[in-house]
Amino acid sequence: MNDILTFLVLTLFVIMSPGIDTALITKRTMADGQTGGYKMALGLASGSLVHTLAATFGLSALLLQSALAFEIVKYAGAIYLMYLGISAFLSKKSNASSSVKEEKSKETSAFRQGLVSNVLNPKVAVFFLTFLPQFVQSDQNVTLQLLLMGITYTILAITWFFAFVFFINYLRKWLTTPSVQRFMDKATGVVLIGFGLKLAFEKHK
Repeated sequence: MNDILTFLVLTLFVIMSPGIDTALITKRTMADGQTGGYKMALGLASGSLVHTLAATFGLSALLLQSALAFEIVKYAGAIYLMYLGISAFLSKKSNASSSVKEEKSKETSAFRQGLVSNVLNPKVAVFFLTFLPQFVQSDQNVTLQLLLMGITYTILAITWFFAFVFFINYLRKWLTTPSVQRFMDKATGVVLIGFGLKLAFEKHK
């Protein structure tokens, strides 16, 4: 029971700590509203499930054992994050004549954007591979335990993300005023670029 409680507390701490996910969800919610934010959150959570399956069945171990595999995934993720950051930094407010079709296209891409960003982040894979096993009981079904912990992490993450999107959307009217939006776009862009650079220069251990 103590191990379960410790796992839940640490998981909540990790999920609620500001990071790449928070920056992406904030940007998408401000740009597309609550629906876009929820889709981004679902994409990020789905990425967590991918890492859960990878860690459970040993694929993540390849990233730790193979320097080449780690570097490929690391740089792919870093480039994608920097692309998102530069796009946010250089973004301009859309005019009112934007078509409905274009807006829907932006919203549907939110899920894919969140999924790709999460899946291409090797630090998430390393986190799952190093964090989850600490709570595994060797005398029980290891695969089942890892799956349950990964699913629990995903459920907690989606719950927090949805609450966060609701809060951001509540303040959206103020946050999307031209001056605040320009500041937030620049700030979010810098954060994403910073995370991308940090990821690119992360040393493989």
